[in-house]
Amino acid sequence: MVDLLGLIVKMQILKCSVRLVKLFSNIPKSLVSSSTKGRNYSENGLSYFHKVGKEPLVYRTIGQQLTHLANKNGDREAIVAIEENRRLTFNQLQLEADHLAAGLQRLGLQRGDRIGIWAPQIVAWPVVLFAAARAGLILVTLNPAYEATELEFCLRSVGVKALVAADSFRGKSYHEKLLEIIPELTSTKSGRIQSSKLPDLTTILIDSEKNYDGTFRLGDILALPTTSEVLNIEDQQTKISPDSGCNIQFTSGTTGKPKAALLNHYGFVNNAIGVATLELESTIVCNQMPFFHITGSLGVILGVLSANATIVIPSIVYNSEKSLYAIQNEACNVVNGTPAMYVDMINKQKKMKLKIKPDIAVSAGATCPVQLLKDMKKEIGFKKVKIAYGMTETGITFNTRPEDEDDQTYERVGRIQDHIEVKVIDKSGNIVPFGVAGELCIRGYSNMVGYWGNNLIDDGSLRTDGWFRTGDNFVLHPNGYGQIVGRLKELIIRGGENIYPQEIENLLATVPQIAEVQIIGVPDERLGEEVCAYIRLHQGYESLTVEEVRDFCNGKIAHFKIPRYVRILKDFPRTQSGKVQKFKLVEMFLQK
Repeated sequence: MVDLLGLIVKMQILKCSVRLVKLFSNIPKSLVSSSTKGRNYSENGLSYFHKVGKEPLVYRTIGQQLTHLANKNGDREAIVAIEENRRLTFNQLQLEADHLAAGLQRLGLQRGDRIGIWAPQIVAWPVVLFAAARAGLILVTLNPAYEATELEFCLRSVGVKALVAADSFRGKSYHEKLLEIIPELTSTKSGRIQSSKLPDLTTILIDSEKNYDGTFRLGDILALPTTSEVLNIEDQQTKISPDSGCNIQFTSGTTGKPKAALLNHYGFVNNAIGVATLELESTIVCNQMPFFHITGSLGVILGVLSANATIVIPSIVYNSEKSLYAIQNEACNVVNGTPAMYVDMINKQKKMKLKIKPDIAVSAGATCPVQLLKDMKKEIGFKKVKIAYGMTETGITFNTRPEDEDDQTYERVGRIQDHIEVKVIDKSGNIVPFGVAGELCIRGYSNMVGYWGNNLIDDGSLRTDGWFRTGDNFVLHPNGYGQIVGRLKELIIRGGENIYPQEIENLLATVPQIAEVQIIGVPDERLGEEVCAYIRLHQGYESLTVEEVRDFCNGKIAHFKIPRYVRILKDFPRTQSGKVQKFKLVEMFLQK
């Protein structure tokens, strides 16, 4: 009897084993990945890469992440704002965020409501970010340089219910700008706004000691809740889903009107944790990036703090000289900035000659020419230069790794972050071979939920299968590292020849007179398009002729890539995050 039972058990085990073998044999290879090795299509040479990291993703909200960090770091400084003369520890940051969160709830804001922040680099910015998250609100980040009509478009398009604003920006009163679109403020009681243009907006808070018609002072709302209401904020954190929306970011607007991308807690937190691979652990970071940008809010505020590091805000409005003094006086060992900011910093340091040698420079927001990366080491003294690549819609997806050598940093944007899939496709949607340029597509936890009001799909960029088509012309390598060739929409087709602007930009960046260069395509009756170089010169240089540019290019690039036109500018039209608006350069060319 016992032998019979044993035989039956063995037969059942054998049947189960056969079923498991059949089951796993039917799983696509692309869905199976080890924790230490990236799965790719290297066996057939196709541009796909996915690496599951050693550390699992966390199922956590921004509010829970703040609790985690405050418990871990306590009295370590989290925020240092030099011009405001304010310093907040991790504990103080959480306490102030909870006071504001409770105050916002007292004003009637409920979970899922949108709250906008319209301010430059002030302490209130990270406080509002965490307060909104801990109250279950969706933070809408607004460019501090917006004029009234731009602000109106953003507030109306996503139905903002409350707005936190700074007192002023670059000498212009925010309240005066608000009166242009909400004249009712002069006859409205605080918290009871009834605007014909902005029907959803009920409340405006201004970070000021002054009292403005129709608004609250931010400090008064911080002091509004009771102790029990503040303590209750922590109890609410488990009731907010990591899958819920936390942030609406407007795209940079480099090609036209911005779109509102909705991000969730899960993607925001895990992407911020992934930023720690930039070697930020327990560092002091001089931040020059605007907070409203994805790099500033996700990569700096949450990313730097998630690395148990300190954020130093050198100035309310970007100033390269103040950044250099901050690096010196606060002993910053990491600096964040756009390529244009590093150009400014190099020029200032040549004059100031401060005794600084920060360890790491992180460049993001735009493509960084190789020559600039080398100059950053030479002139500022950085030991390492790191690149971070991302988009509003996808978060920060590629970045330099700790083990990368200079050649990998200079030529590439780093490796795809763990747990994110990437592929490169041609015009027909087919995956191209490794090393061949095509459109970069990204799929993973960091992708946006969708564009607000468009049911997740907009112009085919975010597909129902989860892939986001970036519009970037990109080359992927078998090890997961990548190179940006340019934007697909910026591709110049001259007489049937494809020309990638970045190749010419990288070459001209090595010209001693040139501080910055942008290549665009302009209309031509015969060839369809011609190449035009817009150039910003280094200080001390007055001019650069077409002949000088062409002479430099001869023998270095094909003749059809050499610019036919050269235009000199004192500065480029930019978004607030530092990206050059090439479509405006085309408009400028056509006006002449």
